[in-house]
Amino acid sequence: MKTEINKEEAYKIWDKYLKTEYLKLHTLESEAIMRKLAKHFGKDEDFWGITGLLHDLDMDIINGNYSLHGYKTVEILKEEGYEIPEMFDAIISHTEGVSDNNAKRKTDFDFILSAAENVTGIISAYVAIKPDKKIAGTKVSSVNKKLKTKAFAASVNREFIYDIEKCNITLSDFLQLSIDAMTEISDKIGM
Repeated sequence: MKTEINKEEAYKIWDKYLKTEYLKLHTLESEAIMRKLAKHFGKDEDFWGITGLLHDLDMDIINGNYSLHGYKTVEILKEEGYEIPEMFDAIISHTEGVSDNNAKRKTDFDFILSAAENVTGIISAYVAIKPDKKIAGTKVSSVNKKLKTKAFAASVNREFIYDIEKCNITLSDFLQLSIDAMTEISDKIGM
């Protein structure tokens, strides 16, 4: 079993298992945000980015059975020859509360992945209502306002986004870094 995964290997696995376009875009956004946050926190950008890229690897396989979500991703990665406990724990923990699967966020890394992957939904939904549908010029205040409107992008777990403040970063800084990260890959994600 390999205890590390490089970008090339991660993208091959990502492409092999994820087929739904919006999931591919979401995981690319999550990867970019995780890389930006890793840089902010002085952590391994590749490791954090790859974790963001692969966190929803099982979504096309579980057919809506969310009790399997996260666990099936870890199973896939083990079948592909990897054993990466910190990554696996974060992937499972990001599913906290989606079913009775007993997943729990414990570490800063767990909280950060959960916040990062959820904030993509708010930012994407906000960009979709902009007249030009472009992320360029998106302001933290605008995203924060939508975040406070529970009916807007209602499926987004706001608690997980707000929990980012448990990790020694303000919500405003987190939103700015997330917007910046998604702006940097705007050509890839069609924004």
